[in-house]
Amino acid sequence: MPLIKFECDASIPEREKHCYIKKPGEDTTQYLPLSNIATIPGSLSERGCSYCGAKLVIGGVVKDAIQMIHGPVGCAYDTWHTKRYPSDNDNFQLKYVWSTGLKEKDVIFGAEKILRKSINEAFDEMPDVKRMFLYTTCTTALIGDDPKAVAAEVMAARPDVDIFVVECPGFAGVSQSKGHHVLNIGWMKDKVGTYEPKITSEYTLNFIGDYNIQNDTLLLTEYLEKMGIQVIAHFTGNTNYDDLCGMHRAKLNVVNCARSAGYIANELKKKYGIPRLDIDAWGFDYTAEGLRKIGAFFGLEKEAEEIIAEESAKWRPKLDWYKEKLTGKKMCIWTGGPRLWHWTRAVEDDLGIEVVAMSSKFGHQEDFEKVIARGRVGTVYIDDANELEFFEVIDMVKPDIIFTGPRVGDLVKKLHIPYINGHAYHNGPYMGFEGFVNMARDIYNATTSPIWELAGQDIRNLSHGNNATEDIVELPSAEAS
Repeated sequence: MPLIKFECDASIPEREKHCYIKKPGEDTTQYLPLSNIATIPGSLSERGCSYCGAKLVIGGVVKDAIQMIHGPVGCAYDTWHTKRYPSDNDNFQLKYVWSTGLKEKDVIFGAEKILRKSINEAFDEMPDVKRMFLYTTCTTALIGDDPKAVAAEVMAARPDVDIFVVECPGFAGVSQSKGHHVLNIGWMKDKVGTYEPKITSEYTLNFIGDYNIQNDTLLLTEYLEKMGIQVIAHFTGNTNYDDLCGMHRAKLNVVNCARSAGYIANELKKKYGIPRLDIDAWGFDYTAEGLRKIGAFFGLEKEAEEIIAEESAKWRPKLDWYKEKLTGKKMCIWTGGPRLWHWTRAVEDDLGIEVVAMSSKFGHQEDFEKVIARGRVGTVYIDDANELEFFEVIDMVKPDIIFTGPRVGDLVKKLHIPYINGHAYHNGPYMGFEGFVNMARDIYNATTSPIWELAGQDIRNLSHGNNATEDIVELPSAEAS
């Protein structure tokens, strides 16, 4: 039976429908793990909420807007400064967080007055900032506040400001994926077409689904500008609020993270006829393929090949050195959704690494179709995995390194297994040619560090001095745990 149930799920038989091990010769479309459905009661999920998907992933990246969270202060704190998306305006979006900071009495009596006061205070304290994202949370959705009405009042009184309201409380969907969808569609409906960008090239595009994690955006923009292409807007890495309002003037939408931002590309095609082109921006082969696709669309094939040749000559020798050291290493990828299928063939083809287990927090069925099609036979695929399942997978596949988020990362570090932050990177950027060498370097450094062996040694009985004779006592291994 290709769908499997872990021992830890004995009391949750439904979990069998969420776990698959790829077998040779199977029609994998018949065995896709169930996904994008509510977490089964009793299973400890690693998912984020819908509000988090809107604010942390997309809206909070915009570099010149106040991010106002209407709810208890914990909702603001939990989504502030947890992703490494820098900007070229002195990282304004990383330095500040705004919240109405609701208390119990506000829940009882309503909080629209506090919201209005907080919005005006924010604009007064930041007189040079004229744009705002305003998010509802579970609390303010439940008590029935109307943030759009309040925003309209403020904008009428302050005609120089603009506010985008995202009504996506945490309970709105089964995971953060719902927040991606709501913000995409809301921005398309309310803001796109309200600003006319300055066009400086006959070749224009929107780069969609890139959030400038450790300067990914700046590296990719350099390639495109060398080709003579103007990026109207990045959705939303290192971007301005107004630039995002001018997305309707692009001639092409290039989509990287389809799960977080494919929705707006589809809507732009429906309303404005802008074609959509999906690429992978991680890995040498994928980056070259993406640049060739963009070049072919605009008739800039020669320019694309020049960049590929230049970057390959500069970075291929370093990548080959890492590939020689990393071939045969086993990796787990436990991230959000699309990075599973973005990364699996990239690390296998370009670095010789075997991806032995993949887990998605919020992937949809089409994400699993892609990742299983690209993945190896014998690899474990899981939707919405819990910590006990992770323990069993580790014992099953014995990985050399795990790409995941900080929460699961803290868990695997205690098992003395190298971990790299799959959401915000360790030492990026990771996209593009230079970026993939950075990823290879981080994998090499993690897997060859002596700290993991030292972490398993108990030094409490060692004498202090040069004549210590006691042997080091080995702690229980990860398998024994």
